[in-house]
Amino acid sequence: MIDCSAHWQGLNSIVSLMDTIVDAPTDSMDARIAARVGLERASRGWTVAELATRSGVSRAMISKIEKQEVRPTASLLGRIAASFGMPLSLLLARVEAGPSRVSRHSDQTIWRDPDTGYIRRSLSPPHDRRLQLTLIDLPPGRRITFPPAAFAHQQIWVLEGRLIFHEGDDTTELKAGDCLSMGEPSHCTFENKSRRGCQYLLALMQR
Repeated sequence: MIDCSAHWQGLNSIVSLMDTIVDAPTDSMDARIAARVGLERASRGWTVAELATRSGVSRAMISKIEKQEVRPTASLLGRIAASFGMPLSLLLARVEAGPSRVSRHSDQTIWRDPDTGYIRRSLSPPHDRRLQLTLIDLPPGRRITFPPAAFAHQQIWVLEGRLIFHEGDDTTELKAGDCLSMGEPSHCTFENKSRRGCQYLLALMQR
């Protein structure tokens, strides 16, 4: 006879995490991110220890993120998202899953990185997994690094200021109006060396 107890425990865990996402206050972005990380992990049948091994983020930190004891930085979330086989843009988009084809400005998800102070605004309707548009504001003198993630094609369009983009061993300086098409997945660093803010648009096409 097959023991299904572990299977049902896993399903109950996922259902509980989904309830957490639904019940979380609309202005509690940190709570929804925490619930989403837990849901993505549970849906894969991973323990906290396994996610830690895959992402390179400590078990203690992952537990604190899921329990909302800390505010995760963009770099940490980027590593966790990459371990799920997705870019950070898609992980954050899944926090706000919805059926509407219209993404109203007042309803768009905004998230501020507690480490660098950079701001991400999700522009695309959350349910559209084919294309994700994200508006980024990178403060002066700040840089942020992300690990390779699963994507088919991504472009960077600088709207204001100057952006230094490090992609693997390549470095490109972009100014307002410049648009760069990223290559194969590699470690990427977005850097603003200037004394003024930099704003750019990320366009991500999923496989």
